This record gives sequence, C-alpha cells and structure tokens, in this order.
Amino acid sequence: MTDHVRKAYAQAAEEAVRLLGTGEVAQRWEAGSVLPGMSVGALAGHLANSVLQVEWFLDGPVADAEPVSAVRYYGRLVGTTEYDSALNTGVRARSEETAAAGPAVVAEQARAAWERLEPRLHSEPADRRVAVLHRPGEEMLLDGYLRTRCVELAVHLEDLALSVDAPSETPDATLAVAVDVLVAAARDRHGDQAVLHALSRSERDTHHALRVL
Repeated sequence: MTDHVRKAYAQAAEEAVRLLGTGEVAQRWEAGSVLPGMSVGALAGHLANSVLQVEWFLDGPVADAEPVSAVRYYGRLVGTTEYDSALNTGVRARSEETAAAGPAVVAEQARAAWERLEPRLHSEPADRRVAVLHRPGEEMLLDGYLRTRCVELAVHLEDLALSVDAPSETPDATLAVAVDVLVAAARDRHGDQAVLHALSRSERDTHHALRVL
C-alpha cells in the first residue's frame, strides 16, 4: 500500500508542479476560475497546498494521537456544498493566503517543495505520522494523508486546467486512489444502502450519496 499510494501521489504532484508553472495559469491569475468565488490564483494556491502542506505537516510536531483515516477525513465533513460554511471559508482563506505571493512565487515554492519532498517519500516509514496543522491535535498516518492529497490533486488538477484552458491529465493511479477514498467516504457518511441506490437506482438516491465534496 505504501509504494502504491506514494507513487500515485508523486505522479499527481509532478503534474501539479508542471501546470502551476505554465503561462496560462500566470496570465489568468486574477480571472475567475470554474469554482464559484475562487480566482484562478486562489485555485492554484489550493492546488499548490497539496504539495506544500505535505512538507509542512511532515515537519510539524506529533503527539501520538489516534490517527484519523483518509475515509474519516472526508466522511465526517459537513458543509461541503455550502459556499459560506466554515469548511469552505477556511479552504478559500488558506488558498488566498498562498496565492497572495503571485504566480511566479507560488510555482517556484511548489517546485522547490516537491524537489525536497520527493526523496523524503522514499525514506519515511509506513508508520510515519503527520500533524494536520489546520486541525490542532489531529494526526494521520503519512500514507493516509497522501491518499487525501490524491483526492485533492485529482479534483483540482482538472479544475485548474479547465479554468485556464490548458492541457493536463491526471494520472490513472491517482484517479484510482481518489475514487477509492471518496466511495469509501460516501459509505461511511451515508451507509451502503444509500450508496447502492446512488450507483444503481438514481430515483431512490434521496441523499445524493456519492456526493462527498
């Protein structure tokens, strides 16, 4: 599992670094993105954070708390579809904070962070824990956190590419990890009967059970 997840994350991180450094992203930094209320720059900052935060979290303090799984990380989220929810407000704020440095700096920060991070992923043990710094006191196993970053990279690589009309392809391995996590999170949140309806009987999908984010 460790090698599979880390390779899937690495492939997507490399594509994110490449896309962030393109002229299309820089030229449309202040324009609106495909996500309501987010500029291209904020969306790029959000994408970059899926590289930057892995390094920050690896360097953060851990207290040996019970680790949260990738499935619970998403399964317990509330307000995912509400623009002004605490969840989405926090995401936008962190994204805009990163984006404030401008396209060239964000692209360089992501590239430099990835160059430092890539060799670390080969050496960190399977039981390595990381602190989730924006959720004080919460910890995850590194591979669990990387599974959540596969979700974020898979979703937002496409968002950013569509926002700037630039070619980008999310690696198949990353997509597979992302779908696995999100379907499991849907089961965790709504139960198997609701997910079965979403997959096979849309007229009975009263909870929109496959919508996790």
